[in-house]
Amino acid sequence: MFRFFEGLVDPYQAYARSDTPPRKLWPFLRDYIRPFRKVFAATAVLSVIASAMDVAMIWYVGRLVDLLSQGGPAQVWADYGTEIILVGLFVLIVRPMLIISNVALLHNTILPNFGTMIRFRAHDHVMRQPVGWFEGDFAGRIANRVMQTPPAAGDAVFQTFDAVAFASVTMVGAAIMLAGADIRLLLPMIVWLLLYAALVRWTLRRAGPAAKASSDARSAVTGRVVDAYTNIHSVKLFAHHDMEMRHATEAIENARTTFQQEMRIITKMDLALTVLNGFLIVSITGWSLLLWYQGAASVGTVAAATALVLRLNNMTYWIMWATTSLVQALGVVQEGMETITQPIGLVDAGGAQALQLSKGEVKFEGVSHHYGRGSGGLRDISLTIRPGERIGVVGRSGAGKSTLVKLMLRFYDCEAGRILIDGQDIAHVTQDSLRREIGMVQQDSSLLHRSVRENILYGRPDASEEAMIAAAKRAEAHDFILTLEDPQGRKGYDAHVGERGVKLSGGQRQRVGLARVILKDAPILILDEATSALDSEVEAQIQEALYGVMQGKTVIAIAHRLSTIAAMDRIVVLEDGGVAEDGTHAELLAQGGLYARFWARQSGGFIGIDDAAEETA
Repeated sequence: MFRFFEGLVDPYQAYARSDTPPRKLWPFLRDYIRPFRKVFAATAVLSVIASAMDVAMIWYVGRLVDLLSQGGPAQVWADYGTEIILVGLFVLIVRPMLIISNVALLHNTILPNFGTMIRFRAHDHVMRQPVGWFEGDFAGRIANRVMQTPPAAGDAVFQTFDAVAFASVTMVGAAIMLAGADIRLLLPMIVWLLLYAALVRWTLRRAGPAAKASSDARSAVTGRVVDAYTNIHSVKLFAHHDMEMRHATEAIENARTTFQQEMRIITKMDLALTVLNGFLIVSITGWSLLLWYQGAASVGTVAAATALVLRLNNMTYWIMWATTSLVQALGVVQEGMETITQPIGLVDAGGAQALQLSKGEVKFEGVSHHYGRGSGGLRDISLTIRPGERIGVVGRSGAGKSTLVKLMLRFYDCEAGRILIDGQDIAHVTQDSLRREIGMVQQDSSLLHRSVRENILYGRPDASEEAMIAAAKRAEAHDFILTLEDPQGRKGYDAHVGERGVKLSGGQRQRVGLARVILKDAPILILDEATSALDSEVEAQIQEALYGVMQGKTVIAIAHRLSTIAAMDRIVVLEDGGVAEDGTHAELLAQGGLYARFWARQSGGFIGIDDAAEETA
């Protein structure tokens, strides 16, 4: 049974991706509701039937009281025994079947699959965002919104069927039953219902914004806490435990205050509802007793009216709380939508084809990019890197070296000019095909919290074990990998490296990252301070391995340690976002310009810190 209901909707079914998803609540939910239309319809029908059966049972209690008062037991059983047995069988057999079907649709079909579908599609959408989008927000806050929106949406659907639909049918059924007994019993219920509706409206108008504010405050707490955990080394290094606690406490206190405001609304609602329900109980029960006293109502009517009003009393607290929970859940969904419905900022051009790389020539034609600030970055760069040519890129911090690489990888689009690879504008090819042809070793090789094997195979997932180990050996990583063991007892290539590779040293991370790029074997290679985290002895070994990897590839190597790029075919010096010098190591030294001054000022192979400026890219 469980598998039947759980398999009614596939949360991973194919869907039409949108780079600009709906930013309003109902259109947003409608896209996710579409695969559940039939399930929702069936659940709605069963919810109505279940609610109607509960009201009918209260009505039948009143009828049963009247039947029992019509004669002796033998006479009542002779006249109505069959009816009573049939009702009993209905309650024992039919009612459980209908209710379990309704419960299974809610708990086994809708709740697990609806939230999973939202989380799957939201994560897919967020993962398609460009690098710059992630750089503008906390990873913790993004993850929190992706994680909290699906259960909130599921809660909203659950409350709609389990509470709102149930309550609506119960109240309609109660009105019909009371009117059938005596139309005058309907009057106090109508007055109560109008006041109850006004209270619900008052609550919803205040609970929604309060719930959103509370959710925003909780996300802020998550962001600050995750920020501290992510940078725990810096926190410990500078002994700023107390500072971080003050920073977190400020957000925690704000979350407490906003939650207090939310709870004040709930308490006011509860007080008003208690008074309203007191009026409902006294008015309907008292009026039914008065009608019985006057001979206008039977004992069964009094019993049914009393049972019904007590049920309404209990139900209204649940309904109000469920309605408030519904609004709170929708508030959380709206807060999450601020992140997961943002348009994709950098997309493939219409009709984009895969990059067809034949030679590996790279051209920058009048490229400018300032991150929308009007300054910094690159300005009017024109540069040609011939197929198989190895160039070094140097310059002060902020000269535009990192921007050059980010634009070439199309992490950002050029604000002016274009970049060509083998004559193809990278803005007109698919991003995935572009990045598959480029291998990059970064200054800080960030690893996934997975095994060493998985991290190296990230470069080429279909590579054999032998090819993976060969890449590790070329990166001088194989020997230390064999000595690894994580807290769970996994060893060697199966050992997990921790978040961002924190369980490895900087040099070990660098070598695993290098092995990953060696395994990828892309025809274009970018080295961004590729050996900066290595000691001199290992660096010499890695440099030798790198020169082997570079053979036949187009290479761009960024370095502050000039000795690592002195043997390049050509060196480009960037200054203030433009090309200041271009030539071989010997030619640039002979010119006596910027590069010659950098070389002369080096201490231990680094550009002098006197020339450093704040990095803008």
